[in-house]
Amino acid sequence: MKKDKIIIVMPAYNAAKTIKQTLDDIPKGSYDEIILVDDLSKDDTAHVAKELGLKVIVHEKNKGYGGNQKTCYKAALEDGADIIVMLHPDYQYDPKLVPFLTGIISQDICDIMMANRIRTRKEALKGGMPFYKYFFNRCLTITENIILGLNLGEYHTGYRAFSRKALETVNFDMDSDDFVFDQHILVQAAACGLRIGEIPVPAKYFDEASSINFRRSFKYGLETLWILMKYVLYKLHIYRSIMFLPIKKETEK
Repeated sequence: MKKDKIIIVMPAYNAAKTIKQTLDDIPKGSYDEIILVDDLSKDDTAHVAKELGLKVIVHEKNKGYGGNQKTCYKAALEDGADIIVMLHPDYQYDPKLVPFLTGIISQDICDIMMANRIRTRKEALKGGMPFYKYFFNRCLTITENIILGLNLGEYHTGYRAFSRKALETVNFDMDSDDFVFDQHILVQAAACGLRIGEIPVPAKYFDEASSINFRRSFKYGLETLWILMKYVLYKLHIYRSIMFLPIKKETEK
């Protein structure tokens, strides 16, 4: 059997202090290539990544978290990836889970895998997740499960793996360049009938770990509700948008 080519992508911004620690904890032999996309960091992120032997792409201007992911996924697809893992280089998520995320996709059980940070409320809060983030995470996740007809434990993790099929199906180029990109791509995946699964992961919160403040979290929550509203209107045939259509169907029209 042909071995899947696994590429890890790292959307990076000011991650110079944590790249090596993240890289050291990725199980050896669990990937074929790592691509780091530096979103015009103010520190030595790109230099450190190159010194560590990673393939590095540097944006000429800051494109935002979603814009960074778009570059990551396009670069991985161009390099022939069969499975793409998004792992933040800030060491917030446990890199040791990479082979578990990719293994479920490789066995054709799921098209998308996510690492769920909220196995229990106690564990999430003990790991440092602010209570307001935990509360809004729970509210939004329940709402998304009801609207999308799924049964996921968390939609808001930044640790994900995609099959090539998944990224070639959803029209992620139409998605936001901001943090809500993560929700856009999941709503699209649900609309396209892709199979989404998850496994638990411990997450850590510390000074170097990337996180958004209350104001941006509130904006993110409203934008998540807005994309869900558009999805409901789409399903009711009130609102038409090619963003919810598989790319192949879009090109056939």
